[in-house]
Amino acid sequence: MPPFAPSHTDGFQLPKPDSNIVTIDVGGQLFQTTKQTLNSTGPKSFFSRIADSVSGSQQISIPFIDRDPELFSIFLSLLRNGTLPSKAKAFDLQDLISESQFYGIENLLFNSLSSPTQFEPFNLEKSFILPLNGRDSPSAIATTRYGSLHVAHGSKITSFDWSLRRKATILTHFTAVDSLYAISPSVAAAGANDFSGLQIIDLENGIVRDTLYWENVTRSGSTVQAIGSSEDYLFASYESGRRNSNSIMVYDLHNLSPITEVGHSEIYGADIDSAIPATKLKWVSSYNLLMAAGSHSGPSGVSGNIRLWDVRSGNVVWEMSEKIDCFADVTVSDNLSAIFKVGVNSGEAFYVDLRNLSSESCWVCLGDKRKVLNGKKEGNGCKIESHASQVFCSKGGDVELWSEVMMKNAEGRLEERIFKKNLMGRAKDMGSPRITALTFRGDKMFLTRKEQQYVEVWQSSAREP
Repeated sequence: MPPFAPSHTDGFQLPKPDSNIVTIDVGGQLFQTTKQTLNSTGPKSFFSRIADSVSGSQQISIPFIDRDPELFSIFLSLLRNGTLPSKAKAFDLQDLISESQFYGIENLLFNSLSSPTQFEPFNLEKSFILPLNGRDSPSAIATTRYGSLHVAHGSKITSFDWSLRRKATILTHFTAVDSLYAISPSVAAAGANDFSGLQIIDLENGIVRDTLYWENVTRSGSTVQAIGSSEDYLFASYESGRRNSNSIMVYDLHNLSPITEVGHSEIYGADIDSAIPATKLKWVSSYNLLMAAGSHSGPSGVSGNIRLWDVRSGNVVWEMSEKIDCFADVTVSDNLSAIFKVGVNSGEAFYVDLRNLSSESCWVCLGDKRKVLNGKKEGNGCKIESHASQVFCSKGGDVELWSEVMMKNAEGRLEERIFKKNLMGRAKDMGSPRITALTFRGDKMFLTRKEQQYVEVWQSSAREP
């Protein structure tokens, strides 16, 4: 029998002619809804085909679907309201996923359960862990817009589906993966500091689809230092094998063909600071600019630079050199229109306002400025990332949450930007090993820690998936 078929209408009154109401028999239980509700899933979806099957001035027969009526009622409520009803909590998540796949609305289920609108930064707590195979601790993590999570650990990459219940591990050609970007749930871009080329890996079959290379004038090989992307572009930062030149290549994200090259630098003599490779790439969508940042540790301390590139022209529109308190890590927030860093010496968080950039721009400290530059490198190893309208900064094994507080003067005008700090987590989560990476997806935060073979999942609810 096909997924849905005509059913007898004995004992049940069909809608009147020209009615917009559709009657459906699911597993022996009758449901009524509107054609608009069914068509809301798209013109070629399972539900729209049901609506088409009863098109016309009068519904002559009732389509029959041989599925669970209780689960169908949950999805019908999801179509009507955009959210799952409370009774959905009584069902196993895997049952909901399997049934949503049958109806072709898994994306709606994911959006309802993992929507960024459900992100509650002040209530995030460690909820559960995702164990990894082997003895290697995570070196890079990446999430996709479709909800899946990819984790590099040693020479392996483990992928979790959006429900975080199913995982698969593949072995790569790398000794250790240092850079990872999720192109899709089944495809990732990966690179290593000691292995030439950017590999495009099919995670389902464990094969390399393609390898993207960059060569300098000496035709020597190059290693990948960072990966980033926009809606249309894939960015890769390369450094030559001799470490005397570097570049940022721009590829078409859809077919991976090279488009242009920006930031090509060569080192001449002892001027090492003239060509520090970018080790972090972040796209600033509201400004159509690429933030590229890199640092170098030498006898005189840590120095680096942050540049905003116009990819179309290949020009730097703004840059800042870092010497006094260079960044241990740096990120950019579209929502807050600011670049944020954590100082390698002070361990303090700072920002630069993107709305007022100039050659005279300088860092504004978020904290109380009480830290003394005593040469101890308080911020060494700290990580900083932004999600929604918040900034998250790791300090050892803990996470600080910074959020902007809108302050107005007597005339009602906004005064200087003020950020407030909150320490996240519960007492039992404090004092854990140092955080090595953090990233976000929808309503969740993911953390990895030094010498730990798992990924921590933080969410506002303690309910496990």
